Amino acid sequence: MTNENNILIEECCKHYRIETSFVKTLNEYGLVELSYTNESYFIHSDQLSLLEKYMHLHYDLDINMEGIEAISHLLEKIERLQLELRVLKG
Repeated sequence: MTNENNILIEECCKHYRIETSFVKTLNEYGLVELSYTNESYFIHSDQLSLLEKYMHLHYDLDINMEGIEAISHLLEKIERLQLELRVLKG
């Protein structure tokens, strides 16, 4: 990951109006990837769409972290099955 694509999570959370602890917890569950440099956490710009998806699940639908993890797992499984279906049709 290049530094120009990393965003300080405090800035990101300020922009989205969410708690930094939420993003750190997503990282602990392996749902987003954070980097730690110079005593600060950063999120790569390609992780922002995932963050937004999990943010909406948690804040708008009130789904807890375990539920988000289960939903993420099921969505990944659906994507793999759709890809396999496309390959088999081709």
